[in-house]
Amino acid sequence: MHLTELDQECLLHLFSYLDKDSRRSLSLTCVRLRQVFLDPHLWTLLHFRSPCELRRDNYVLGSSLRYLAECWHSSRVKVCNIEDWMKTTFQKDLCRKHESLVSDFLERVCHMCPNLLSLTLSGCGHITDRDVINVLQSCRRLHSLSLENCARMTDSVLQAVVDHGHSLTDMRVDFCRNVTQAGLQEVRDKRPEVHLSALHSADMIPDSKPEEKTQIRRALQKFLIFS
Repeated sequence: MHLTELDQECLLHLFSYLDKDSRRSLSLTCVRLRQVFLDPHLWTLLHFRSPCELRRDNYVLGSSLRYLAECWHSSRVKVCNIEDWMKTTFQKDLCRKHESLVSDFLERVCHMCPNLLSLTLSGCGHITDRDVINVLQSCRRLHSLSLENCARMTDSVLQAVVDHGHSLTDMRVDFCRNVTQAGLQEVRDKRPEVHLSALHSADMIPDSKPEEKTQIRRALQKFLIFS
């Protein structure tokens, strides 16, 4: 029997053993296999390991997507988590090439993947509170949200969990330096059913501009002088 003579269910099962690139390569061989590649039921899980993978035409977004992970760990991407005012010209140019990539992708997810159950974002230094809040508002079945080393996350995301994350049962905000204990406590008080993890987040000191540090130091000196 020729491969293309198998029914759709069998072909989907065979495709499920292949990675994204292999699926795409096989889909280019004939119309029948291209139809299998484009079947939303094949794409229940997506895992991206570098920003450049989001640009490839080797995956399909649709209502069947349940589990999504975007995890950047390369030394180049670590630059993304440096505050903009601390970056060199070279670092700014590096970030400019992909700074809106994940945000644009998440916007597509909001429109096309309403049944998403789990979202993991790690090292995505350019995403904002609004990007994650939009996901919480659009993907109402989301039960697991993991944010790791996403520097721009603040207590606004935690407030959105209280307001919109009605299906959430698991929430992680590890190494997110702009999340505070007050924000975490708000979630614990109002959504006690959510298992909340915040490894080092509220214990980290947010970066501040040199002039801000000077103002704080001067205010402290005045307090000590007049106390």
